[in-house]
Amino acid sequence: MIKNLLRRGLPALALSVLPLLATAVPAHAADGRDAFSSTLTVSAARDTASLFDGIDRIRAAAESRDGYVRTAFKHWNAGRLPADGCNTRAEVILEEAVEQPEVTAPGCKLTGGRWFSPYDDTWVTAASGLDVDHLVPLAESWDSGASAWTAKRREAYANDQDTPTSLIAVTAKSNRAKADKDPAEWLPPTATYHCAYVTGWVETKLRWNLAADDREREALLGLAEDCPGATVTYEPAP
Repeated sequence: MIKNLLRRGLPALALSVLPLLATAVPAHAADGRDAFSSTLTVSAARDTASLFDGIDRIRAAAESRDGYVRTAFKHWNAGRLPADGCNTRAEVILEEAVEQPEVTAPGCKLTGGRWFSPYDDTWVTAASGLDVDHLVPLAESWDSGASAWTAKRREAYANDQDTPTSLIAVTAKSNRAKADKDPAEWLPPTATYHCAYVTGWVETKLRWNLAADDREREALLGLAEDCPGATVTYEPAP
């Protein structure tokens, strides 16, 4: 949990609630610019590059939304811990809680708890106020390659819990303002989170071998100018 909070740009003050866990991970810049950059030990299957090199590795292609329907991506699936009765969405919310809610089974009802939404620098005290955002939206993934995938692969994408850059719990308001926009059209209101957001976007596109069109690529390169030293670390999805 604490690793994900650091990567998502949680203010350092919030880590005081978990001091023992906080000592187990490296410190990151206070403005969150390297929040998605992995300085932890990674497996040999992962690859690391500068943010600029990562953008260059994203294949270029025109995008098309022809035929897209949200139901082409089956979600939310049963989570990793079937015994708790929680689906993928609820497990992401639980994993990212700064203060854990009470979980009532069956049905995975969440009561209490506290979360930080990095998109809009907002604290949330009820799970009902959160959305779980696909960092690269489902529609955007369809446009940039997922339309050619099998239904099983789209399902895996929509429920990807194997990297902290794919799914993120944020305020419902910020998620709905973003909708299916790419970084050429929308960025989080919190400017100090832009580098973390762009880095996570690039990591997700590389993990799933998704393309970028010219406008998106130009926006990413422009944003990378303000993120000196930022790196991307990703493991290609199976």
